[in-house]
Amino acid sequence: MTTNFACRVHTLDFNENYEPAQSTRLTTNFANLARGENRKQNLQNAIKMIDNRFNDLARWDNPNADRYSVKLEIVSIDIDVAGKGEYFSGLEWLKTYVVDHKTGKTINGIIGNSFSSFVRDYDFSVLLLDYNKDKPEFTVPKGYGDLHGKLYKYLLDSPEYKARGEKPPVLCLSVATTRTYHRTTNTHPILGVEYVQNDYSLTDEYFAKMGLKVRYFMPQGSVAPYAFYYDETADLLNDYTALELISTIATMEAFQKIYRPEIYNANSVAGQTYKGSLTYDDYSLTRVDYDRVERTQLAIKQGKLAEEQFIKPYQEILTNWLNEK
Repeated sequence: MTTNFACRVHTLDFNENYEPAQSTRLTTNFANLARGENRKQNLQNAIKMIDNRFNDLARWDNPNADRYSVKLEIVSIDIDVAGKGEYFSGLEWLKTYVVDHKTGKTINGIIGNSFSSFVRDYDFSVLLLDYNKDKPEFTVPKGYGDLHGKLYKYLLDSPEYKARGEKPPVLCLSVATTRTYHRTTNTHPILGVEYVQNDYSLTDEYFAKMGLKVRYFMPQGSVAPYAFYYDETADLLNDYTALELISTIATMEAFQKIYRPEIYNANSVAGQTYKGSLTYDDYSLTRVDYDRVERTQLAIKQGKLAEEQFIKPYQEILTNWLNEK
């Protein structure tokens, strides 16, 4: 028998009036900006950065660099594993839409972008820390990431999510600061120049259990490569339109410039060989307030919340489901 869990999908517009839902992870890129006394200005500045970058990349038939704007929607998928109507936040991410002010049309974009998950917080900020406490060498426990990987696939295969008719998600993250990347001669007209590395990071391996492959590209005008994670059944370079890819680049570059300016708002461009560093000091700051220390602390709190409200209460159900063939 295969266990069936209940799922539900809900959405919320991300704009200058956005306020995080109670179930949203506050460390999520878009939610973290919508806090504090400068919240509205933060959101306005971030959205303007996204629109400007989009028009910079979509230059054809766009002489004044103002033809397009990006509309963002937060898509959340919750799961009830006990059948009692008690839903827990499974995953949350951004969906892009492209507004063409010349034609008046709104064009479908890409779902994925800024991916977040409470269970991922638990794995990275609670489980790994506890497992490696007082150990001389960092290691990962057996089966690390298996539960999250199966949950991710289950939620995407749910009738509630499939009813949206989305193309496979594309997630865009920062490259790992623990890995070295090498520039290749392969260049995509939108994604830019491709970088490769020979040793996958812990995040790469974790996402592989979600059924995701990864390629690294540095778009024209960017200063460092990004990690693009996409479904193992998809073709990143051919399954998505130019405007779809640009919407993801514009959105995630804005967030990465805000959150990792040492890498993505650096004053020099990645060379033939590149290794990102958060201690690099030749970079510029954006006009968006952000507290990275607080974000790290919140990740631990959210991981513990997942442990208390999801992992421990449903341990037996989740373990049995994980062992199903």
